[in-house]
Amino acid sequence: MTTPNHERMSTVDTAWLRMDGPGNSMMIVGVSATATPVRADDFRRMIEQRLLCFPRFRHRAVADALGASWVEHEDFVLDEHVKQVALPAPAGKAELEKLAAELASTPLDPRRPMWQFHFVERYNGGSAWVMRVHHCYADGIAMIRVLLSMTEQDSGPAMGSRPSGRRKPSAKRAGADVLPVLSWVEQLAQPAEDILENALAEGARLIESGIHQLFHPDRAAALASQAGGMAGEFAKVLALPDDPDTPLKGPLSGYKAVAWGPPIPLREVRTVGKALGCTINDVLMATVAGALGGYLRSQGFDTDDLTVRASVPVNLRAAEEPLTLGNRFGLVFVEMAIGATDPLRRLYATSDTMAALKGSLQPPMTLMMLGLMGLMPAMVQAPAIELFSRKATAVVSNVPGPQAPLYLCGQRISEMYFWVPQSGTLGVGISLLSYAGNVYVGMISDRKLVKSPDAVVARFGPEFEKLLLAATVGALAMREAQARDGAGKGRPGGRRKARQPRRQPAAAST
Repeated sequence: MTTPNHERMSTVDTAWLRMDGPGNSMMIVGVSATATPVRADDFRRMIEQRLLCFPRFRHRAVADALGASWVEHEDFVLDEHVKQVALPAPAGKAELEKLAAELASTPLDPRRPMWQFHFVERYNGGSAWVMRVHHCYADGIAMIRVLLSMTEQDSGPAMGSRPSGRRKPSAKRAGADVLPVLSWVEQLAQPAEDILENALAEGARLIESGIHQLFHPDRAAALASQAGGMAGEFAKVLALPDDPDTPLKGPLSGYKAVAWGPPIPLREVRTVGKALGCTINDVLMATVAGALGGYLRSQGFDTDDLTVRASVPVNLRAAEEPLTLGNRFGLVFVEMAIGATDPLRRLYATSDTMAALKGSLQPPMTLMMLGLMGLMPAMVQAPAIELFSRKATAVVSNVPGPQAPLYLCGQRISEMYFWVPQSGTLGVGISLLSYAGNVYVGMISDRKLVKSPDAVVARFGPEFEKLLLAATVGALAMREAQARDGAGKGRPGGRRKARQPRRQPAAAST
């Protein structure tokens, strides 16, 4: 049932609503800053005009026995959601990190719409703000799109999206890509009663198409393969052993610490990946693994041959899909070779892991599981979430942000950081956000596990520099080899030979 002031919540969003616990609040926390000051009145007016145009942000989440609903908050007061705060002197990075940590440790009030902006008018010569939004409202990709709507930069060019005139492929044109199994994944992102209403129609459609499937065995085989693949992925994840005990895992206090470091130029990340035959994601994940491993060794922990997993969100929205709130992402479990001290060996181990996950059904499978949890009684959800959280050590989110500079209230946004929540007993989160030619890296942690995450963040830059050096040395070595080949054979070496050092152990020790 949907009325202007009442709407049933999707089952996936319901699952996120129920996921709050004493150790973790399910909040997306963002920190942004401008290079020059923004007036507080202008900031408030911008929120009123450009955020509240999304009706969802005037609604609060109300749970009931069958799930939850979005209910318009009749006593909505903007000043309860937009707070102006002042940082203690010298009002710099350390003071903003402390404010972000305090807010990340404070749950949002469920009696009101669960979002807030804390605006700092004076920060490092400009302004800053800390955003908190409960995950049941939107995921990271949706919030990036909301951010674009709040700025003066056109969202199309800023996101590097395709021209708006290109039509979204229809289900008919997509052919075998739109099969009933994945259609049900889409259904689980809808309100619960919509699923029930569609069940009979979907069942009738499947019965009607039954004879059709008999005469089209290729499609029937594809459907069976896809269903089997989803079941296989579920069994595979269940069979994963719990991640090993390290100082990064353990009981949580519920009090957070936040830190971020200097950005990494995206152009350099791309250059390293191209030189070493890897993707940008491979390079960034290997850098994260190197920083975590180096930190553990600095604490006296033996990381020899140690591998831990990261729970990595994967966007399941189409690039051409119009902006909608809610959650449309799945998860993959990525192994990180944090015990590998050689940066190239660690990079190629990461690349092999990422390549093995390409095309995996883990993301839609985990989205489907979240939807099913939202349909089940609330008491069933917590043990299921805990089962999955034991399989990983950290949440690592890699969000592609706009590559053109954004301006808020006429002032250029100079830095941005986002942290998605850690569910269950996970207490470490690392964010990688690309924006305006840089990768902004930050970490949030439970203080009982990592009291000072800046000790980890400080390692991101040096770990990336090691890969950059390895790529540079490797490129020079390949040029020398090509020159020798050219002198001996009368022709330059081919590109194919330039990629060979990846599989040569000697090159890995550079």
